[in-house]
Amino acid sequence: EDVPSQTFDNKDYFCGKETFPVYESVFTEEGETIRKIAIEIEKPPQIEIHVWTIRKGILRHFYVEKLSKREFEELPYFKLITRTTLSQWKIFSEGEAQISQMCESRVCRTELEDLVKVLYLEKSEKGHC
Repeated sequence: EDVPSQTFDNKDYFCGKETFPVYESVFTEEGETIRKIAIEIEKPPQIEIHVWTIRKGILRHFYVEKLSKREFEELPYFKLITRTTLSQWKIFSEGEAQISQMCESRVCRTELEDLVKVLYLEKSEKGHC
């Protein structure tokens, strides 16, 4: 299947807003699932990675790390999942803060999945922007 290649130089826009690539990495080790969601930001040029450690559906640990693009390119397992706007990323980050408190004591599998869906932009129809 032909997937159009995306270079880091090409800028995509959604309803006139610039979009940024979002990556995901999910792996399991010793009964824990480590899920990482990363966004590539141009100013300053860096990658912001949100790391969730989930054990038996409960969010055990959550933190954010920032890397240079060069450091990020050396990491394995990340795949491009979508592009999003900074306003959607802000909604994601705020929701993440609420979920991290809410899910310390109970299973939150669906909440985390729903939060990631916020990053996917709906294809705009004419007049909806």
